[in-house]
Amino acid sequence: MTAFLQENMNYQMEKDQEFLEAVVRALVDNPNDIKAKRTVDEMGVLLSLDVNPADMGKIIGRSGNTAKAIRTLLRVVGMKNNARVNLKINEPEGGSRVMSHESASKTVDEAMQDLKL
Repeated sequence: MTAFLQENMNYQMEKDQEFLEAVVRALVDNPNDIKAKRTVDEMGVLLSLDVNPADMGKIIGRSGNTAKAIRTLLRVVGMKNNARVNLKINEPEGGSRVMSHESASKTVDEAMQDLKL
């Protein structure tokens, strides 16, 4: 009976990874390039996601809203299984973050002033 319970628990816990892959597959243009890795430690479950560089914008979304929504849904899935689930979206090889010209040219003092507004 114990082996059955352990097997059932492992099956339930891997649902978060399957859920992530299904959601991401629906969003991207290159679903075959999706790689999700699941690790468990004392802090909870960490899902690491790799996607095609061309699909990064679709996963992150405007102002990170899509990524935030996916993380929220994963937390709900984790709560169902009494687990804390976190998502790490890996930057692709050779990827670069695009900074607007305005933010790249600001001094530290100007950026701090913007935060005070």
